[in-house]
Amino acid sequence: SRMAESLRLFDSICNNNWFINTSLILFLNKKDLLADKIRRIPLTVCFSEYKGQNTYEEAAVYIQRQFEDLNRNKETKEIYSHFTCATDTSNIQFVFDAVTDVIIQ
Repeated sequence: SRMAESLRLFDSICNNNWFINTSLILFLNKKDLLADKIRRIPLTVCFSEYKGQNTYEEAAVYIQRQFEDLNRNKETKEIYSHFTCATDTSNIQFVFDAVTDVIIQ
């Protein structure tokens, strides 16, 4: 599945020796499509071990955690996750501001 491939790719980047001490910004895009899809298709189709409710809020937290839990260097690497919708300009502005704050730090 695309989700499994995304997790594998993130794992390879997140835990690459070149990025051991590098914090990452994770954009989980198309949150509008996730919200729509989760009403029709249970998250257990992709994550058989998922036990939460079939709501956007719980599914989003679970998916975010799947990515963040791949980080094998939690003491030296921070992952800043943001759910985004490219067509939602207020959301994009909020994420841009948050990313700017992270970069400036």
